Amino acid sequence: MDNSTDPTAMNFILLGLFDYTKTHQVLFSLVFMTFIASLVGNILMILLIHTDPRLHTPMYFMLIQLSLMDLMLVSTIIPKMAANYLLNSRSISPAGCVSQIFLLLTLGGGECFLLAAMSYDRYVAICHPLRYHVLMSHKLCSQLVAGSWLLGGIDGLMQASAALSFPYATPSFPYCHSREIDHFFCEAPSLMRLVCADTTVFEFFMYICCILMLLIPLSLIVVSYSLILAAVLRMHSAAARKKALTTCSSHLVVVGMFFGTLMVIYMRPRSYHSVGHSKVVSAFYTIFTPVLNPLIYSVRNKDVKGAFRNWLGKTHAM
Repeated sequence: MDNSTDPTAMNFILLGLFDYTKTHQVLFSLVFMTFIASLVGNILMILLIHTDPRLHTPMYFMLIQLSLMDLMLVSTIIPKMAANYLLNSRSISPAGCVSQIFLLLTLGGGECFLLAAMSYDRYVAICHPLRYHVLMSHKLCSQLVAGSWLLGGIDGLMQASAALSFPYATPSFPYCHSREIDHFFCEAPSLMRLVCADTTVFEFFMYICCILMLLIPLSLIVVSYSLILAAVLRMHSAAARKKALTTCSSHLVVVGMFFGTLMVIYMRPRSYHSVGHSKVVSAFYTIFTPVLNPLIYSVRNKDVKGAFRNWLGKTHAM
């Protein structure tokens, strides 16, 4: 059919993560089960914090926002991937592709700044416990959360706009007569591989955005935990040091997983990108990190475990 009359001719083709072999069908089932577990875990975390008055503190309010971002992240990727796989359809419209890029970068950037805000919360709780409610007021907490969403949204809007408009600014056909994206979702580096024109300007712009959205929050996290470590080393009580380190350990694990995978994807030079490796790393931060976050914060947090036991008790009492 002529491209001018076929509305799907401009669609991109997602080559996906799985084939239709039995092994890949099993892997797809595991990924889909992980998606369901992520939905259940993050929704349960939000409900537990919301219903238990003892958890109505700035730290747990930020944890609600983290669970909400993780929920939106997996919902942006997995349903479309599952529908394409089950229906044997690999098509995604340009609007859908750009929407995925916008949401991914918004949620990814927002989560970076939210994790930085959570590290500041841990710094205040450990280094200034008597002034915690003054230095970490509910107003400041709300401002930090709103700022995280806003900065993430700005980053997503800028990079999605650049990804959409830059190829069409070239006079020649921008995608080398191929719209096949060797990925299971639309990601800016993967989309950029299709462009025939020189993408140096776009790559530089993307790296600048990544520096702002990754290195600035990471620098704040490093500073916060450097001050926390100095304060812990000055503690005379072994029990106090253990409590402080336990309080920070869950957050540090989440920070390591999230920032590590994002930096591998978005801050490597184009020449070092491997399609297979990028898929694995992208699967980790879009599929597995959202299901691990509630597990990490619940297994090592006695307050969350206590709220869960109370919820189970009320459920059985009904």
